[in-house]
Amino acid sequence: MNRSPLSESTAQAIALPARRAVWKYVGGLAPVVILWGILVVWLAMVLMARANWSENADRAAIREWLDEARNFRKTLPELVKEYVRLRDDDPTGTADPKRLEIKRTEIAEHMRSLAEPTRAYVNQLPLFPEIYRIQIDLAAANRKPTDGDSIEWVSTVPRPARQKEGQIRLLEYEPLGKDDRRAIIRCEYRVHAFNKLQQQYEDSRRESFVAGALLLTATALATLFVYRFLMRERHREVARLTAVAEKEHRELELLQSLWKQDEAEKARRELKGKLLQQQLATADLSRRTAEAEKAALEMKSQLYASIGIMAGSYAHNIKNLLVRPNDLLVRCIDANGLSGEQEGMLHEVRSTLGTVTERLQQILRTVSRNPGNAEVARIDLNPLILATVQTWSEMAWDKWKVRIIADIEPGSLEIDGDLSHLQQTIENLIFNARDATFEMRNHLREIARKENTIDPIIRKQRLIEAASWKGEITLSSRRTTENAVLEVSDNGIGMTEAVKANCLRTHFTTKRDNALYEGYSAGMGLGLSFVAVVLEHHHALLEIESEPLKGASFRIEFPMPAK
Repeated sequence: MNRSPLSESTAQAIALPARRAVWKYVGGLAPVVILWGILVVWLAMVLMARANWSENADRAAIREWLDEARNFRKTLPELVKEYVRLRDDDPTGTADPKRLEIKRTEIAEHMRSLAEPTRAYVNQLPLFPEIYRIQIDLAAANRKPTDGDSIEWVSTVPRPARQKEGQIRLLEYEPLGKDDRRAIIRCEYRVHAFNKLQQQYEDSRRESFVAGALLLTATALATLFVYRFLMRERHREVARLTAVAEKEHRELELLQSLWKQDEAEKARRELKGKLLQQQLATADLSRRTAEAEKAALEMKSQLYASIGIMAGSYAHNIKNLLVRPNDLLVRCIDANGLSGEQEGMLHEVRSTLGTVTERLQQILRTVSRNPGNAEVARIDLNPLILATVQTWSEMAWDKWKVRIIADIEPGSLEIDGDLSHLQQTIENLIFNARDATFEMRNHLREIARKENTIDPIIRKQRLIEAASWKGEITLSSRRTTENAVLEVSDNGIGMTEAVKANCLRTHFTTKRDNALYEGYSAGMGLGLSFVAVVLEHHHALLEIESEPLKGASFRIEFPMPAK
């Protein structure tokens, strides 16, 4: 049995975590090491700041004394600047050598007058500084030092003993500005703050001891954490390797079992091979039977699809037809008492429900037959248009804010057709026009709201005008030489060319939820598709004229019946 794949997978399972172990340890120990390093840096910075605070303060005081002291009328930096300017103006010193010598003498006398008071009160004032030497090193205009070009004052006060020489400090700075080395002032001094220095030394020792204790404690805690972390990772690694070994053992046992199963499977496959030869003839017969059944199912699916489209269209129209009776019932229920008008409405409900029952019977008969086999009879379009307008005009004005107008040609306008189908066709066109006018009203309101006008009265007036806008639907009929024409027009939102090209397809709709009138179900994409099917079986021609925001007109031309 070949075990190489198992050995390679096991080696990869062990080697991959081993390569990641270093990064895992680094990631686990990094927070502790970083915190420990931050603590060490912080302690070092605190100790350095404490150690240098007194010396920095003394240096600042001595520099302020040199910069601000005016023994005569000028300070030492001002005198040095004047001397350097004179040297730059006369680098060779031949133009006016006495002037340079007078300025040097003035600087020397100024340094002597600065340091003389400090020598007079030596060891008398504890905080009064002792000045041992003041020296000004000057460079030539080209910033190259010249030999012996310096002005120096040395105090006659003896310097401290060797064991106290560490108390002498040196102040060095450039009076002409930072990085300008043409003139450098150096001052050696000592401040008699011996008690303060001693206290500072004791504080420094105490703080060093505390810092050392903190650092030692932090180091011990970090070491303990690292030890515990390494031990925990070691236990995890041992447990992982043990699990890998157990898994390899289980896989080995599984492979042995699979090998035995493969041997048995080979025997079964040989037997199945013989059975398959015997089943080929049966499979061929079954394939032919399946193809015949598939063809029958496809024919049934097409038939059921056609019936489903018709049934959905009729259900859509029944739902629209029930709107009027429901509205009348609500109005009767809300009334406090029965009046003559309410009694009339109840009779109208009864009449409408009777119409619904009759229409339902027509729908059930229609669903059970092919739309192409319509119950054709001689129908006058003009009475059909008038009856439809009478049925919906009152509700259209009261609830939809739409005026439905009939404009029919005098006389009769007979065609051959199915009365039920034509009734639903006209109603679907009315409902489609209703939704278009409702979208137009919403569009006008939206424009009025977004109009950028400063006068609120004008804006309010335009909102009122948009809200009071009324829709209008016109049903007209006329006769041509060969055809009877039925036209349904509206002043609604209109259609683009793309919408006109697809509006007759089943389930195509552009109505949004906010374009539905008062929550009635609409926008299913069935109304106009039903109209197209009915007109196709009536051999009628449908033409649509529409532009965005300019309404729409659906013109239907029915062939005139033979005499």
